[in-house]
Amino acid sequence: LVNANPDFVTNLLDDLAADYRVWEEERKLPDGLFWQRDVEDGMEESISGSRTKKQARPTINSYMFGNARAVAAIARLAGQNELAGEYDRKAAELKRLTQSVLWDASAKFFKVRREDGRLADVREEIGFIPWCFNLPDATAGGTLAAAAGYEEAWAQLMDPSGFRAPYGITTAERRHPAFRSHGCCGCEWDGAVWPFATSQTLIGLANVLRDSTQSFVTSKDYFDVFLTYVRCHRFDGKPYIGEYLDETTGQWLKGRQERSRYYNHSTFADLLITGVVGLRPRADDTVEVHPLLPKGTWDWFCLDGVQYHSRMLTIVWDKDGERYGRGAGLSVLAGGKVIARSGELEPVAGRLP
Repeated sequence: LVNANPDFVTNLLDDLAADYRVWEEERKLPDGLFWQRDVEDGMEESISGSRTKKQARPTINSYMFGNARAVAAIARLAGQNELAGEYDRKAAELKRLTQSVLWDASAKFFKVRREDGRLADVREEIGFIPWCFNLPDATAGGTLAAAAGYEEAWAQLMDPSGFRAPYGITTAERRHPAFRSHGCCGCEWDGAVWPFATSQTLIGLANVLRDSTQSFVTSKDYFDVFLTYVRCHRFDGKPYIGEYLDETTGQWLKGRQERSRYYNHSTFADLLITGVVGLRPRADDTVEVHPLLPKGTWDWFCLDGVQYHSRMLTIVWDKDGERYGRGAGLSVLAGGKVIARSGELEPVAGRLP
């Protein structure tokens, strides 16, 4: 989507489809959902999970939904419409199953289904992952007060009894009796803050804010979570990224332990470029920018030198026009030419020259 290089992605089509089929052979349950052990998600010692049991998790089923949609899109690009249709149907079925089986209508959250068929009794941050791939049906139209579909899960994000903590978004709801009950410093996913998980949650949150009508979260919530995430990238006064940190003190739980130091598993730059500034990659020649920076927060910013569809993009916000001398408002330039402009910090779109 960013480099507009169809040959590169279509050359991968056969391998991607073959990989998907192996996952189906090895990890597909009789009802059509995929199973995974929490440790193989890279999320061991979770409240709901198990290192040995085959559980239908929001993680793997969201990932496979995203994979199916990607294979379908690439197949269509390659002119293989029959294959595209096959993977469209796979994605549609996974969407249906995830919403009908993994959604807890009482808790208003996507959850892990255990081997015995019961849903786990805990909300975990992985319940936000379906929105990374726009899997849940979005509430559209009507009044904000009436919007209470799957998006109601996001009411838990900023709730201090839910996932909000002083130093980030926790991996399990803080009200649960088993929160942070698995000990420390062995890679526990029972509540501590993992930047990798925060990255996933922020990607999902960006999609909700842009694509749904809801009243549970705002762009201010996005920016607050993002800033907390940014401020945690320090150790002894220097830039640092580790595995996971204490939600109340901000202390990296493994310090400078060799296995943990510079654990580069988050998507810092992507969250800034596609989230805060708001560049949304597309396959066509339209450049879409939808900033999630709350109005009144920054008077100016400039994102420059972004290679996109063989052009260089510049995105400039200058509240009064005095910082950069290119006029007041939000401007998008391609190769130095203005292709979109607004006097306000709001969504804009323009065509590449």
